[in-house]
Amino acid sequence: MNGYEALHNGAAVVDYSTRGRIRATGEDRKRLLHALTTNQVQEMEAGDTRYAFFLNAQGRILSDVWIYCGADYLLLDLEPEAREKIYAHLDRYIIADDVTLEDVTATTSELEVAGPGAPEPAAAAAVFRGTLTGQPGYRIVVSAAEREARIAELLQQGCVAGTAEEANVVRVENGVARYGEDITEANLAQETRIAAALHFSKGCYLGQEIVERVRSRGHVNKTLWPLTIAATEPPPPGAKVLSGDKEAGEITSAVFSPAQGVVRALAYLRATENLSVAGSAAQTVQQG
Repeated sequence: MNGYEALHNGAAVVDYSTRGRIRATGEDRKRLLHALTTNQVQEMEAGDTRYAFFLNAQGRILSDVWIYCGADYLLLDLEPEAREKIYAHLDRYIIADDVTLEDVTATTSELEVAGPGAPEPAAAAAVFRGTLTGQPGYRIVVSAAEREARIAELLQQGCVAGTAEEANVVRVENGVARYGEDITEANLAQETRIAAALHFSKGCYLGQEIVERVRSRGHVNKTLWPLTIAATEPPPPGAKVLSGDKEAGEITSAVFSPAQGVVRALAYLRATENLSVAGSAAQTVQQG
């Protein structure tokens, strides 16, 4: 069984240690993160996980973030290309706050354990209750020195080592957006259709005015959708999606799905009927 098959039918371990990890300590850590993200942070308790966006004042998405609440710290998990940007963004807003930031990317490792047969997590510095592939499971953060031993332990428990490529195919099959590919600074929060990242009664935060304006108007011009395309060759990012003979949007990520025998993709769309990509029929997928 390879990693792709294990993610679907067993359990796989995928090394995501290249992602960025920032640790925030100090009495004001929750208040600061609450004021700079789109989700509820102030009320987080030890062991909780939140998914959120960092926005700029114009409501554009600077990054997505997974937040883990430890007993006396918050751990922020980010895409590699957002790590330095978000560290600087947070540091800019620390004025008289009791908050200390530490980039712990190099001293920690991050492992996703996912699939229907994923074993329960062992003790770790942090356990993110959510996966990047969209499969059932979790991610653990341990010291960099523990990485090899933890992987060996998980393999002994029946996990299969999954590659980044295999994990990416499953991610797109499950319609999970990745910052840097499917979400960028050009996007507004509601364009992503990721409701779990937004909290509408948490109080003020950077970019909230734009989020509320979009909500009051009830729509955005384009939204992110998972697609199936009746083809075997994935189109490149930026490929046009047509609705009839009119341009309806463009592809952000695409892969061939061995399990489904078609291309799966993510695309921003202005229309969702009578779709095609490069002459192949396409249709949106409603996620469960």
